[in-house]
Amino acid sequence: MRVGCPKEIKNHEYRVGLTPGSVREYVAHGHEVLVETGAGAGIGADDNAYRAAGAAIARNAAEVFARSDMVVKVKEPQPDEWAQLREGQILYTYLHLAPDPEQTKGLLASGVTAIAYETVTDERGGLPLLAPMSEVAGRLAIQAGATALQKANGGRGVLLGGVPGVLPGKVAILGGGVVGLQAAKMAVGLGADVSIVDRSIPRLRQLDDIFNGRVHTRYSTVEAVEEECFSADIIVGAVLIPGAAAPKLVSRETLSGMKKGAVLVDVAIDQGGCFETSHATTHAEPTYEIDGVIHYCVANMPGAVPVTSTHALNNATLHYGLQLADKGLKAVIDDRHLRNGLNIHKGRVTNAAVAEALGYEVMEPKAALAAA
Repeated sequence: MRVGCPKEIKNHEYRVGLTPGSVREYVAHGHEVLVETGAGAGIGADDNAYRAAGAAIARNAAEVFARSDMVVKVKEPQPDEWAQLREGQILYTYLHLAPDPEQTKGLLASGVTAIAYETVTDERGGLPLLAPMSEVAGRLAIQAGATALQKANGGRGVLLGGVPGVLPGKVAILGGGVVGLQAAKMAVGLGADVSIVDRSIPRLRQLDDIFNGRVHTRYSTVEAVEEECFSADIIVGAVLIPGAAAPKLVSRETLSGMKKGAVLVDVAIDQGGCFETSHATTHAEPTYEIDGVIHYCVANMPGAVPVTSTHALNNATLHYGLQLADKGLKAVIDDRHLRNGLNIHKGRVTNAAVAEALGYEVMEPKAALAAA
């Protein structure tokens, strides 16, 4: 199979779908790899590094899309990219379709087979290809929030860790999954006063054991979320319903009761955001203010640290990518976890959460593959 890797074109996206090390693995499995010139510049990997790993270098993205049987990316394809996809081709990347009807229409029209990193599962019920970027985003959420909290950046002017004789800043984390855990680790490390709100009692018990009393855990109710928002300096939105649009946990009305200059960091923005007032921003202009509250809603947070992010992502995606290259669609038929990653196939939506969010009729993945 010929595996293609174009350069990412989303605003301030410096990650790349394949590292030179991953290219070597594909080549060792007998596949051809075609990498767009300059694709690895953001991680310090030049064209010669890819050539040394066994890749051929394409002059532009059009050549990659035209010649590849499988396209490996990081972020969802942009309009110029989905127009170049075709039936019989496999797209392997993050998609986040539920809040993105236009991309969904584009992929359906193309006839491509689209496998989303964020819905591939594992034996433990986890999301192994989403987890590494959730870890990065969770840790970055506190860095970004602490920076936005500085007065010169529009924030309250609070130091998260405080100093002797002055109370530390308060961080409220909505969601105790991978993002929430990593955000809490960073915030606790800085000396902040940290609360985690979640709907799972077993998960709250786990978090209580992990932090040994260094964080406050609360069961999620409307009242609990409001109280945490009203008292916090930074609120991290870290909720996830796999494949589906994020629930809106914080209303516009809630902002009026929050501290002026408090910061909302919406890590769920890829899935539409969990704050009613959220809309996607970029690393070029990461924040905006509504009712005196600073919103940080960058849709590709891990892109700010592309070296760390790309290697972490490739560590997770390589196994399934090699299955796809080795076996084609048979890999999707044979592996139920990879099958859970199938979101679109030959003009049909095959993920129930995406179909429900966007009003499509869902076709079960096995049925879609069999029909084709």
